[in-house]
Formats: sequence, C-alpha cells, structure tokens
Amino acid sequence: MVVELDDELWFPDPHIGEPDGLIAVGGDLSVDRLLLAYSYGIFPWFSFRDSEKPYWYCPLRRFVIFPSEIHVSHSMRTLMRKGRFHCSMNEDFEGVIANCSRLRIEEEGAWLGPDIIEAYTELHKQGFATSVEVWDTEDVDGETGGGKLVGGLYGVTLGRSFFGESMFSLVPSASKLALIYLSRFMEKFGGRLIDCQFETPHLKSMGGRYIDYDEYMAKLKDE
Repeated sequence: MVVELDDELWFPDPHIGEPDGLIAVGGDLSVDRLLLAYSYGIFPWFSFRDSEKPYWYCPLRRFVIFPSEIHVSHSMRTLMRKGRFHCSMNEDFEGVIANCSRLRIEEEGAWLGPDIIEAYTELHKQGFATSVEVWDTEDVDGETGGGKLVGGLYGVTLGRSFFGESMFSLVPSASKLALIYLSRFMEKFGGRLIDCQFETPHLKSMGGRYIDYDEYMAKLKDE
C-alpha cells in the first residue's frame, strides 16, 4: 500500500509498502522531513521531470556495507600507494553533488534535479549531509599541483550511520577511493553502517551485503 502524505511530519510503517519499497508519495523535502525519513531508513527517489511530488522508499531488504568489511582489491591498493590521488571530507559538497547530477541529468528517470540538490545542500549546511572528495594532484604535464576534483560521493549522516545518496567518477576507480576513505574514516571514529540503498555490482564487489529491516533498524538505533 502507498500512502499520500500531507503537511504533517509523518511516515507510514514501511512494512505495509510495495515490494519495491515504495511506501508514500507527497510531502516535501524539508530538512525536518528528510531527517525523520532517514531515521527510519526512508529516502526520496523520483524522476524530477515526471513528478512534482516526492516518492518515498524503504526496502525491507537493506543493502549495506559495514565499514570494517570494506573490500580493498589488490589493484586498488596499488593505486592508493602511487599517491596520485588524495581524499578529503566536506571540502566541496556543492562540487560533488553537481557532478553527480551532471553525469546523469540526461538519463531517463533522472532523479538528482534542482529540488533534490537544494534540499541536500541545505542538509549539508546544517551539518547532516557529508561529501567525500577525490582529487587528482597531477596536472596535464605530470607535475604535482593543487588537485582537480575527479570523483566523490555524498550522503546523509545521522548518529553513527551514513546513508549514501550518489557517487561519481571522472577517472577510473575514483568513486571506489571515496568509498574506501569513508569506510576507513567511519571505522576509525566508531561509524557503524553505510546504507547503500540499492545493490550494484560496484558496491557488492566492495563488501556490500543484504540485511533485513529489523536488523537494520537495530543498528541505526544502537547508538
């Protein structure tokens, strides 16, 4: 069953949703509503060209990465040792979300439109959305410089959990570097869970796996 939301801040029980995880339509993308949504593992996902109303999803099989289980392949270790790329956190949130949108904006069903960008940029300004940047420190002449933004990811941070929203790569493996950096940062500082929302071969190869919603919620609330 899919519920129509009103101006009140609430969401239905995710267990009554559709098999694909759709539970509600409507409402807004205010900071308060987004924070309430993520506290239950709910997230907006809709084609901004086809719908003026947000669609809200909460799959009951959750594809997650535990920071301590991140898989770093031999090729990635080799790339990291070369020292060409370095990562940072929250140095260019707007650059990261703009690149995530730009690379997908022409796709059918594209969801990272102006309203989403505005909403998550406001979340970032209030301290609830985080970006990881990957910088290429070599210029075209092979000299080390200040670096060019070539990859990254962003998502929502609540407590010790990170809810991934999107990532991008302008060079091979840049988004993998960002995810490894995030995982190691979270493991070092007590982070518990990275919510990947949906399975992809890319995320599965890096240690992603499914857990059920009840276990997922226990992890979110075990602060």
